[in-house]
Amino acid sequence: MSTEKVHCLIIGSGPAGYTAAIYASRAGLNPVLYQGIQPGGQLTITTEVENYPGYPDGIQGPEMMIHFENQAKRMGADIRYGLATKVDFSTRPLKVEIDEEQWIEADSIIISTGASAKWLGIESEQRLNGYGVSACAVCDGFFFKAKEVAIVGAGDTAAEEALYLSKICSQVHMIVRRHEMRASKVMQDRVVNTTNIKVYWNSETDEVMGDKKVEAVRIKNNQTGEKQEIPVSAFFVAIGHQPNSDIFKGLIDMDEAGYIKTIPGTSKTNVEGVFASGDVQDKIYRQAVTAAGSGCMAALDAERYLSEKGLH
Repeated sequence: MSTEKVHCLIIGSGPAGYTAAIYASRAGLNPVLYQGIQPGGQLTITTEVENYPGYPDGIQGPEMMIHFENQAKRMGADIRYGLATKVDFSTRPLKVEIDEEQWIEADSIIISTGASAKWLGIESEQRLNGYGVSACAVCDGFFFKAKEVAIVGAGDTAAEEALYLSKICSQVHMIVRRHEMRASKVMQDRVVNTTNIKVYWNSETDEVMGDKKVEAVRIKNNQTGEKQEIPVSAFFVAIGHQPNSDIFKGLIDMDEAGYIKTIPGTSKTNVEGVFASGDVQDKIYRQAVTAAGSGCMAALDAERYLSEKGLH
């Protein structure tokens, strides 16, 4: 298996990875970035992005990621297709296997592998993804102002997003699988006491209805088996996210959900020379703009680290 030596390796290609590549390039670190399984990250399955600064008329998610990539390339970043399949942090330089066929040795590594939304697994949910189906109410709720929407989930995030939607949508239909929520008591109370949130207990999503866009959701009561259709313009899935951190398990400190832990106020992990940015280490904000900011932090942290070690 061939081996290549690089100064700074960036794994992942969403706003965090590309921003890290821009800053690392400008700092003369000659970064190599591997795009991973989904070049451009979660934004490539988003349609309109209206909340990213600098785009007064909004922009399509995939187009925005092409802009990020082109900017990183113009700065000199070496951007490649490829997936990190294994890591070895036991020796220096650090080692990452790409596509099970090549090892990259790196003086510093920036992990920007992101997170993936968990989906229910029904066909219509994927078919209408971006056409009224979304996994981010904060990103896409605005497009359904004064309309009726549905949200599925029972945790704090689902409760939070239902409350957010209740402020901009006329009616929020919340689908909860059991007879109770997992959300904290205070969040549950807020949901139940919000007049334009209607909770459907013991209910599951049977089908998202609509030909070219979401028109209704069909739900099924788990106890009675009864089905009903609710006319809605959007369907939000809030059953959690899965950080893309599996290959680092046992090597890097993570929380119980698999999010990489960083030293507060930095992008540093417990492994010297390894930094994490974006949604793989952020389960709170999960926005493109915060991911980009943390990518900048990771590149600056990597540059300082390499300077201190006399490697740059």
